[in-house]
Amino acid sequence: MTRPLNIVFIGLSISSSWGNGHATTYRSLMRGLAAEGHKLHFIERDVPWYAAHRDLPEPEFCKLSYYSSPEAIGEFERDIVSADAVILGSYVPDGQIVIDKVTAMQPRLFCFYDIDTPVTMAALDRGEETFLARRQVPLFDIYYSFSGGEVLTRLEQEYGAERAEALYCSVDAERYRPTGEEIEWELGYLGTYSPDRQPVLEELLLKPARMMPDRRFVVAGSQYPDDIEWPANVERIDHLPPEEHPSFYSRQKFTLNVTRADMVAAGWSPSVRLFEAAACATPIISDRWRGIGEVLPEGEAIIIADKASEVVRHLTSSTPQQRQELGASARSRVLNAHTGMARAKELETSLRKAAGRASRFAQAV
Repeated sequence: MTRPLNIVFIGLSISSSWGNGHATTYRSLMRGLAAEGHKLHFIERDVPWYAAHRDLPEPEFCKLSYYSSPEAIGEFERDIVSADAVILGSYVPDGQIVIDKVTAMQPRLFCFYDIDTPVTMAALDRGEETFLARRQVPLFDIYYSFSGGEVLTRLEQEYGAERAEALYCSVDAERYRPTGEEIEWELGYLGTYSPDRQPVLEELLLKPARMMPDRRFVVAGSQYPDDIEWPANVERIDHLPPEEHPSFYSRQKFTLNVTRADMVAAGWSPSVRLFEAAACATPIISDRWRGIGEVLPEGEAIIIADKASEVVRHLTSSTPQQRQELGASARSRVLNAHTGMARAKELETSLRKAAGRASRFAQAV
């Protein structure tokens, strides 16, 4: 029997999903790893905005620890050095300092999990190195990217990654499923405010809402500015904890997927929200980007729209059977390839291969 892996994660936050899509990504992946018997330890920075909104303070699938400053990561050196792999995620506060300190500890395998790859690459191109410096990209044994396709080649050839591999987001299939509730909204959206997403949200949801004043719409997510003019028929939910996501998706005729501008430019960047909605068999209308058809084929498992009139047409002309078939196709594809269990097995296979390469290299030296 293969020995379980001992994996340390250092990430943005797993304890709080407030304004943080990383939380559900980590939870799904780590639940999958725990189900396979692996030993897991998640370490996150103790910051007030997450401390005040912790919806998973005691995860059942991993040990959870906090550190107070980038220097304090040294308190976990014994755990880091003894682990089979250390995986540090994007957007870790003062990540550049943390990376250098963990590198100095010489973990057996040191990996980076970028849940924001195109945004990271664009920031590095601008010389912004808040959580990752360009010089640090080659320090990792594997650079895991939530974007696939040509992004992986660019990471290796332009940014110096030793090895770049896709590790898409995933969904916890046990927690995200259709609830069978009655439809309340024509179209909904779940996502934290982002300036580069807002014009698309305006075009594909707020404008259709103004064109259909007799129908109900909904936007859930935190950090939206007070000066946004919401149509009267758009309901606002400031924060929606993960346990309420399936009900939220199931009560929508369609749900909207909106992608950040850097991710649209890079392509092959499916968000965790896309997989969550699909797992709930909710028909999805999405903006357009390269690679989306490889995840959910257009017209078969997802609808792509570029402007408000197209959204209105789908909302008004689709039949219940068409919506059911669309949602069922998306759910089937996600359950086959994009669950936390599937992603955990991909990660385990990758880490074991990397450990084998490192062992052979050490013997050759």
